[in-house]
Amino acid sequence: MDFVLWSSNLLYVSFVLYLIATVFFGGAIRSKESESKMTKGDRWGEIGIILTSIGFISQLGYFILRWIAAGHAPVSNLFEFTTFFGMMLVGAFIIIYFMYRTPVIGLFALPIAVLIIAYASMFPREISPLIPALNTHWLYIHVTTAAAGEAILAISFVTGLIYLIKNIDQTVKSKKTTWLEVVLFGLVTVIGFVVITTSFSLMNYEASFEYVTKDGASAVEEYQLPPLVGPYEAKALTEGGMDPLVLTPDFISARKLNTVIWSFLSGTILYLIIRLVFRKRVGELLQPLTKKVNSNLMDEVSYRSVLIGFPVFTLGALIFAMIWAQIAWTRFWGWDPKEVWALITWLFYAAFLHLRLSRGWHGEKSAWLAVIGFVIIMFNLIAVNLVIAGLHSYA
Repeated sequence: MDFVLWSSNLLYVSFVLYLIATVFFGGAIRSKESESKMTKGDRWGEIGIILTSIGFISQLGYFILRWIAAGHAPVSNLFEFTTFFGMMLVGAFIIIYFMYRTPVIGLFALPIAVLIIAYASMFPREISPLIPALNTHWLYIHVTTAAAGEAILAISFVTGLIYLIKNIDQTVKSKKTTWLEVVLFGLVTVIGFVVITTSFSLMNYEASFEYVTKDGASAVEEYQLPPLVGPYEAKALTEGGMDPLVLTPDFISARKLNTVIWSFLSGTILYLIIRLVFRKRVGELLQPLTKKVNSNLMDEVSYRSVLIGFPVFTLGALIFAMIWAQIAWTRFWGWDPKEVWALITWLFYAAFLHLRLSRGWHGEKSAWLAVIGFVIIMFNLIAVNLVIAGLHSYA
């Protein structure tokens, strides 16, 4: 039995089911209310959650089969970790749905999970042997717990975003509409990244460069996107390929920075197309979907998500991480970029709870904090992993 092939098929099935479930959740919130025990909206929502649950089971099957094929927990690289993060986000949503029976959360949570999984699929999927630092049971204890904590915290972002889309006045341009649009632009950028990467992949584009590492050794870097930026002292190995426009210092991963730049460019183009076609801000386009939303309920779900996700994240990203760091590198803390941003994330959500409980930051203020917290999480996942070199660069 080809476990890798079957795991990939199950991941694809879950991806498709999440997309279909999103349509049903959309149907649920658009259905008119009825006096009957089971309204039309209820039926759409029930079908949506059934499809979501089947998709989650399928993705769980992907995770188990890939674990069997690899011989270790499949969270050792960006593809595996980000896919697991998306699965945990869906799992957290399923629990929230059965608690509150609110389809609108699925309408926003599932597309974000789909984007995360699609983003993960753009990275190499090969199963590689673990390096010594990763060959320990702390791999799945630390990484899975940290991802689960971030996924639960991501639910607070989803509900906070829904709150802001519903309550911010889109009829006038203001700082609030501008910042909300910046957040939505970030989501569009992920779509742009998937589109541009898939396009060049279908064209079988590839470019190789020889460069000098910071240790003075010679190494080769392979690109799947045209090189806007290249590694330090790069020399093209691909015949007829374009040279990098800019060379980066050796402490920055040029190939990964190149990916980020292409994501931003493609996302900007896609965003401009949306604005030109619909003549509206993205937030204004989405606002009708939140018309029936209970703002107080969104605020409550956002707060409870942080209340649960924060201690889980503390265990996984800080406590378990420091224990593993002591075992692997003989020190609990070393100011590695990934460690620093995990600490920044922890401090931010600690401040979130302090402001909520002590200063009474409810409603819109709390929603903005939830959105900012998720931006920090995604910066840690994307920018820190892709651009800044450190001890976690093996991911």
